[in-house]
Amino acid sequence: MKNFIFISPNFPLTYWRFCAELKNNGMRVLGIGDSPYDDLPQELKNALHEYYKVSSLENYDEVFKAVAFFSFKYGKIDWLESNNEYWLMRDAQLRTEFNITTGPKIHEMDKIKYKSAMKEYYAKAGLPTARYHLVEGYDDAIEFAHMVGYPVVVKPDNGVGANNTYKLRSDEDVRFFIDHKDDNIYIMEEFVNGYVQTYDGIVDSKGNMLFESGNITPLSLMDIVNDNGDSVYYLVKELPEKIRQAGLATVKAFGVKSRFIHLEFFVLNDDQEGLGKKGDVLGLEVNMRPAGGFTPEMYNYSQETDVYKIWADMVAFDHNTKEIGNPHFCAFYGRRDGKRYKMDDYEVMLKYGHCMKMWGRIPDALSGAMANQMYVANFDTEEEMMAYYADLAAQYED
Repeated sequence: MKNFIFISPNFPLTYWRFCAELKNNGMRVLGIGDSPYDDLPQELKNALHEYYKVSSLENYDEVFKAVAFFSFKYGKIDWLESNNEYWLMRDAQLRTEFNITTGPKIHEMDKIKYKSAMKEYYAKAGLPTARYHLVEGYDDAIEFAHMVGYPVVVKPDNGVGANNTYKLRSDEDVRFFIDHKDDNIYIMEEFVNGYVQTYDGIVDSKGNMLFESGNITPLSLMDIVNDNGDSVYYLVKELPEKIRQAGLATVKAFGVKSRFIHLEFFVLNDDQEGLGKKGDVLGLEVNMRPAGGFTPEMYNYSQETDVYKIWADMVAFDHNTKEIGNPHFCAFYGRRDGKRYKMDDYEVMLKYGHCMKMWGRIPDALSGAMANQMYVANFDTEEEMMAYYADLAAQYED
């Protein structure tokens, strides 16, 4: 029996499904987390062979001891994963320490975690990227900003999501940023006039795709986080071929194997000097894990399938035994508390309940990017989906 250690198997809440499918495939699933065992959902308890509680997952020594305990008790650890962006470096360090060969080790992580290092591999994939500069101080930041022109975008070179990401529009903005930034290394990039489209999927050990999907974010996630706006994105009914080809080239260039992926691309809204023509695809950043929030559930709704099963099949058998069904647009809308929407919750459900797949409160840990109240619905046409977005966005003027 193969041993699989799942780090933080209770967050996000739906991740118990990964564990359950691993168990169904005959694997011994061992969990490490900082939540009390009694607080775990019963479905997760049923999936885990054993659970090791640490006082904090931030404490590497404690987590190391937990892995060592499982290794001593059950023998060789075959897999170790969290499927969580926050713990990817930790996962790689533990794989390195315990010689677990089914995922990236620490020496392979620069190209995965550092936005500046990703540029080289996007170039290998034949994809342009925004010009960039690693910020040292005010003078060099101003020099780069003047070279590419305002606005510019700054974000941590090693960061998660849109946290600490800012659009700077003037020398004064750069001065304020330099005076108030934290100790992280920041990357400054020229602003790209485009929308974000992703290539998501599950890759086997040979680099072949077992599942493919993708989403579009019509509103910038950076602006959503910084402006406290509503959150909008959707899974496409069909992947545009140019996005699929860009995704496949990126998988090959980065040497991705045996992973869930979430690759981000810009699609230019207009011609942009030095970058390309309207509609061209640019590399943005790679994420070697599922898309965040409730997107794994949305994959299932969008393609009438079960990505938890497909991923577990990849782990256990290196192939997929789950069929893909009919495709749909799957649309997420997140509303913020305190806004005066024209349609209240009852009216939304009365009109769209027949196509609603998920709705309810969003956990506080996710609300910065995803808002407070979510609605997830399936549609067969883009026109229906856009009408839904318009209805949920409409607000009374103050």
